[in-house]
Amino acid sequence: MSSHRSRLADPRFDILHTRLQTLEENFGPIPEEDGVRVHAAVSLILREGAELEVLLIKRAEIDGDPWSGQMAFPGGRKDASDFSLLQTAMRETEEEVGLSLESEAVRLGRLAPTIPATHRLPPITIFPFVFGVPSKTQARVASSEVDETLWVPLSRLQSPGSESTVEIHYPDGSSRDFPCLRINGRVVWGLTYRILVGFFGILPSAQTYG
Repeated sequence: MSSHRSRLADPRFDILHTRLQTLEENFGPIPEEDGVRVHAAVSLILREGAELEVLLIKRAEIDGDPWSGQMAFPGGRKDASDFSLLQTAMRETEEEVGLSLESEAVRLGRLAPTIPATHRLPPITIFPFVFGVPSKTQARVASSEVDETLWVPLSRLQSPGSESTVEIHYPDGSSRDFPCLRINGRVVWGLTYRILVGFFGILPSAQTYG
């Protein structure tokens, strides 16, 4: 995988790289799994253009999958063959959307790890890695676990008009409202929403990225 000083000359990537590297230094090294929470990694992929776009996927409806049918980032649990969570993020991305981050992307940094806010989900810690890719980069459905791929402008996600809430119903008959983003009829909530909001916090302004 290329360093951030590469054919991607977009100055916005330089700004992000600097900010993310500072954050990553504050996080320290990724700890080993503690036997309680498993580790997973996702890829927050930004595509160059007049407006920066981020890649989202819609997960397929699968029985027994707690994230079934949700909007998400490419990614998944660390495999025994992965020598790092960065490799997990890249491997899962290629398996799910046919995009080789090793050859096509620059690594910009890492966001804060995220854990589910409810005991209803498996005990897992998710480590988001941020990448930049050229303007002509394409993604496709490359796995039965994925229903759809979608490039969304950051400015659209940050628009106040995208902010909403969604009512989630649980098997025990209870329900709860969660904050979300609504994009072209799709709902982004939960862990993906929280990762995006954390990412927005390091952006100078919506205008800079639009």
